[in-house]
Amino acid sequence: MTRVQRVLELLGDPHRAYRTVHVTGTNGKSSTARMVERLVREHGLRTGLFTSPHMVSYTERIAVDGEPLSTERFVEVFEDVAPYIGVADRESQEAGGPRLSFFEVLTVMAFAAFADAPVDVAVIEVGMGGRWDSTNVVDGEVAVITPVALDHERWLGSTIAEIATEKAGIIKDGANAVIAEQPDAALEPILARAEKVGAHLIREGIDLEVVDRRVAVGGQLVDLRTPAGVYTEIFVPLHGAHQARNALLALAATESLISGGRALGAEIVEAGFAGVEVPGRLELVRSSPTVLVDVAHNPAGAEALVDALEESFNLQHLVAVVAVMADKDAEGLLAVLEPTVAEIVVTRNSSDRSADPEDLAEVAREVFGDDRVHVADRLDEALQLATDLAEAGDRHGSGVGTGVLVTGSVVTVADTRILVGRA
Repeated sequence: MTRVQRVLELLGDPHRAYRTVHVTGTNGKSSTARMVERLVREHGLRTGLFTSPHMVSYTERIAVDGEPLSTERFVEVFEDVAPYIGVADRESQEAGGPRLSFFEVLTVMAFAAFADAPVDVAVIEVGMGGRWDSTNVVDGEVAVITPVALDHERWLGSTIAEIATEKAGIIKDGANAVIAEQPDAALEPILARAEKVGAHLIREGIDLEVVDRRVAVGGQLVDLRTPAGVYTEIFVPLHGAHQARNALLALAATESLISGGRALGAEIVEAGFAGVEVPGRLELVRSSPTVLVDVAHNPAGAEALVDALEESFNLQHLVAVVAVMADKDAEGLLAVLEPTVAEIVVTRNSSDRSADPEDLAEVAREVFGDDRVHVADRLDEALQLATDLAEAGDRHGSGVGTGVLVTGSVVTVADTRILVGRA
């Protein structure tokens, strides 16, 4: 973070040229950040959005008014900041430290691009954790913490409390802190941080509630309660209770930012949510058979996926294609999927960090048994095999009630979307 601060100082502190909403959490932070950005933009304000990781192109991570930077503009921004990054790199190395990381450079580029646009509001998603993340140079007027669970233990800590302490670091002096319902171990350090910095808390379960929700074509209809009132019959084009909760956090964050906590116009809220796009979140990418993709990569994410899948899709014979990163809790993720999945094909994605399929198969056999586990060395082969297995399980030949679910990693989903022509 110190290296990023130095570059931004050399650039004239572009990250202070606009208001910011800072979003962290273990699961749901990208969806929540996208919802906040869309609601803010619906108010006629110019927005910047910084999210990670990307699906296909690095340019997706930096968006202005809902549009990723063009390749040409991405290069221009890098060339603009490169001399200043060079200065900070030299200073750091002379002091015995490292050069800026890839993510730190992207963070600098995002802040510079937003200032140059210029935007009115930037919605910034944390890369990892919070306290030491390179994005934490911003003084977020609103801080949002989505549900905290175990993930990235190697860097953030081995307990929920340790991870929550890192994430609570984004709450700044006097900020409005919108907090999802949390396990007790996570809530304690979050509340302690908020008290220390004098933040105003807006908590799910106390100040915020998903009052009701109904499955709808292409998503769900939700009734959401905030301190300002109840918003009814809001269409959210995403599946699952977890996305309704993300929408609740996004709505509260936008109220805090735009109106000081007063109710927002119903038509603006309806239009904002209806226009939300979050690729790779229980996304239907092919029919006959149904092929769904989801970026769940830890047990908590898999639980939300399974609940949404069972609620929104009537699939009696489901074949999963799973490729995970080698440092993830594969056994925990597979154990959550097992009751819902008839068969599983394990494979690898395009990342160098992808787990070896044979290693993953060993874990899968412990969870599913030998007969339900298949191995493919390449994702395209895995997708074809899963499709064949799904069709073989279609006893009536109708294609109804059978499908393929691809999950385990953002990279796995991105690779699949390319394969099926959705990228």
